[in-house]
Amino acid sequence: MALSPLGQQHGHAISQWLSNTKIDSIYASPMLRVQQTLAPLAVQRELQPTVISDLREVDFGDWTGHRWDGIHEHFGVSAFDWLEIIETTGIPQGESAAELTQRVQPALLKVLHDSPHQSVAIFCHGGIIRVILALMLGQPLKNMAHFNIEYGSITIVEVQPERKHAFQIELLNYCPPVS
Repeated sequence: MALSPLGQQHGHAISQWLSNTKIDSIYASPMLRVQQTLAPLAVQRELQPTVISDLREVDFGDWTGHRWDGIHEHFGVSAFDWLEIIETTGIPQGESAAELTQRVQPALLKVLHDSPHQSVAIFCHGGIIRVILALMLGQPLKNMAHFNIEYGSITIVEVQPERKHAFQIELLNYCPPVS
């Protein structure tokens, strides 16, 4: 699915907001809307993103194609409880929490391994951001429902492996203003 005009504005706002931030490399989901979101920053920095297919959005199985407010009507559950649902009964034909975590963890480890002491940007999806945060914080995925992740938002995590708490959240879900 391609970005809406508002989504394109978010991509430009992200690029502008990060214009004075050091970025050594970009990692990204292969999905079109992510590629379109990162394009202004990649052009600005003359960086070619490293595409990691395991950073793609959660497979919502039978829910795919339904509006979130219509999930209750069709499936009898609230889509907003998806993190708890994938850890328990699961979404029909969708990824379980274990499958999702097993998919994303190697992608995160690749980024960390390939970029020690560097500043990197990861362009992905709200569900994947939650998985990455769960992995970094050592929390169950369902606990990430407490974090709101908006479209076009920026989350900054500082990685300091020498410290007891190696991952520190510096900024969470910041949406640069669109112009």
